[in-house]
Amino acid sequence: MKRLGLLMALLFLPLMAIAAEGAEKLDLTNSWVGIASVALFFIAYLAVMAEEFTLLRKSKPVMLAAGIIWGLIAWYYQAHDVPHVVETALRHNLEEYAELMLFLIVAMTYINAMEERKVFEALRSWLIRKGFGYRTLFWVTGWIAFFLSGLADNLTTALLMGAVVMAVGHGNKRFVVLGCINLVVAANAGGAFSPFGDITTLMVWQKSIVASNGAIGFWTFFYLFIPAMVNFIVPAAIMHFFVPTGKPEGGSEMVGMKRGALPIVALFLLTIALAVSFHSRLGLPPVIGMLTGMGVLKFYAFYLRITTSGRAQAHAAQIGSPVAFDIYREVARSEWDTLFFFYGVVMCVGGLGFIGYLGLISQIIYVDWGATNANIAVGVISAVVDNIPVMFAVLTMQPDMSVGQWLLVTLTAGVGGSLLSIGSAAGVALMGQARGAYTFFGHLKWAPVIALGYAASIGAHMVLNRAVF
Repeated sequence: MKRLGLLMALLFLPLMAIAAEGAEKLDLTNSWVGIASVALFFIAYLAVMAEEFTLLRKSKPVMLAAGIIWGLIAWYYQAHDVPHVVETALRHNLEEYAELMLFLIVAMTYINAMEERKVFEALRSWLIRKGFGYRTLFWVTGWIAFFLSGLADNLTTALLMGAVVMAVGHGNKRFVVLGCINLVVAANAGGAFSPFGDITTLMVWQKSIVASNGAIGFWTFFYLFIPAMVNFIVPAAIMHFFVPTGKPEGGSEMVGMKRGALPIVALFLLTIALAVSFHSRLGLPPVIGMLTGMGVLKFYAFYLRITTSGRAQAHAAQIGSPVAFDIYREVARSEWDTLFFFYGVVMCVGGLGFIGYLGLISQIIYVDWGATNANIAVGVISAVVDNIPVMFAVLTMQPDMSVGQWLLVTLTAGVGGSLLSIGSAAGVALMGQARGAYTFFGHLKWAPVIALGYAASIGAHMVLNRAVF
């Protein structure tokens, strides 16, 4: 029974977060408010997981659940004449989300801008025209996904390289399946060692964590570079022998980038540098550096507009492809459903933590089990439950861990989603892109190989980075 209780506690880890501390905070874990809130979040998350079948956007159920949960909490506190405590907690959660949202809007705008200027399309065209064999393409697309996801997000990276795999592997289902699995693992692994590669690493960086033996700064994440590479290489090396040995048919016309494409890439790198500098040198939130970089992009968009001749503009408008760059069109193309999904998750988990579940779980997970076992389990959970609520729960728990342990949970939460195709946004997106070829069960057959890479990456981190444990 004790083991069953621990298992149930582990499964409810995503619910464990806290928004505020104070003497007037009430313990609602055994009240109808707490039980109803857990049920609401559970139902909402079931709706999120069923998005592919119901076609109900994932932001809708969690946003509704967040409002109801905080409404119930506020009503209970008002009924017991405890004012302002809930408001303070809610504003704290809202502030955390606002930083994350603005950061992501800037990043998404830059990615959309590079896509509109045909940077990614030109890369895809180049890869197809090179005439690589299947096994060479398997590794080339994997390595590009690994490094590209450290700058762009793993979802964009997987979709970009997935288009390459689908284009060259048309008619060869085995290559498409293995290529897509390789992309999911590579994109998630590459996102784990960079603060820009995944939402979870971004959350850890923005939290400015001070561990028991040091602080988690921007460059600290690069301790995970080799462990993340091991996570990618181990399953890829095994799958390599099952990739077809043939060579796809050549072809594909050359795609040129639009005017201003490379300067926008350079501005994106400059914006990343600004975010790092503002945070590490000036002690400001990274989002301020990102927004400053977006200001520079706005000026460059203005430059593109005023230096584009009226005749060229008119011709471009006729064919539906403006030469001048419209910054606000790229902002509008941001993944708003994803951004509002993050809002719902942050507010739901924050509300459930404020109710009082943190105290019930923290002792079991991070004291009785030990930090290492708990952090490894976080990665396994993230294969089923989205890693964002899981990581947000851990961050708001603030367990007393070393730098090495914080890096371990960052690694496991990032790469654990590769164990199942539904465990990460990259996997879900590729299932839609390669519908009928790359499937849940096709990925599941290779889960033991991916798990071997997962275990090897953990071992590599604990051996190579033992100085920070």
